[in-house]
Amino acid sequence: MGPFHFPEIDPVALALGPIEIRWYALAYITGLVFAWRYGMRVAGRSPHLLKPDHIDQFLTWAVFGVIIGGRLGHILFYYPGYYLSNPIEILYVWEGGMAFHGGLLGVIGAMYLFAKKHKLKFFWLADVAAIVAPVGLFFGRIANFINQELWGRVTDVSWAVIFPRAGPEPRHASQLYEAAMEGILLFLVTFGAYKFLNARQRPGLISGLFLIGYCIARAIGEIFREPEVLTTGLPFNTTWGQWLSVPMALYGGYLVWSAYKNPIEESKTPKKDTPSKKSKKKA
Repeated sequence: MGPFHFPEIDPVALALGPIEIRWYALAYITGLVFAWRYGMRVAGRSPHLLKPDHIDQFLTWAVFGVIIGGRLGHILFYYPGYYLSNPIEILYVWEGGMAFHGGLLGVIGAMYLFAKKHKLKFFWLADVAAIVAPVGLFFGRIANFINQELWGRVTDVSWAVIFPRAGPEPRHASQLYEAAMEGILLFLVTFGAYKFLNARQRPGLISGLFLIGYCIARAIGEIFREPEVLTTGLPFNTTWGQWLSVPMALYGGYLVWSAYKNPIEESKTPKKDTPSKKSKKKA
């Protein structure tokens, strides 16, 4: 059994003359659309801290935050020298190259500006985003797999995959490992907190759990993933992706502690007035 050869998948899903729609882009679009619709559903349920319309409007902000932040993060965190020498390739987003940590910073910036504009508390929006973010992460990792990027380390396990773009050696399908941990498992954590811990009444709790959960998932995933940059200078055989995730775990721990320290946030939806007995007209 194994290793498996990566299936020959045409990166172009649909070609309409000069316009090409790639599987890589479709994976990201699917994640964003699903997160958008589910986020509206979450916002429409109690406690009503923000309206579904807010999530609807925020979608465009989130898209720009993910693309701009993710691309700049990939360039600045991992390959600044290469893109400094080839600046035109900064625009080649369709070829892959998006960093999660950069995308996270981009979305945080977008949430801050959106919340300020609409006079919302930041974590009312951030907690909804944290519930649905694993969906986007899942499809993003599937996009990495389809695009044959961020492949795993060389291995002899029976389920190894040979990626033509990575050479003839069998490797871990680390993109799928991360899709399972950062996508499916992390969604179960954030959804479970929302469903069973009244987490949306404690602003920051879901965001904190998301940050901690992602750090753990990324730290494990990096064990099987081929490092993107040299790691010889990093202690304990760690990777740059793991170190970038450490501040997330620390801040996530603070958010969880703070959420339980502060009083429960009640629903902001005004209750309907019910007529008193005295105000009822006599028949």
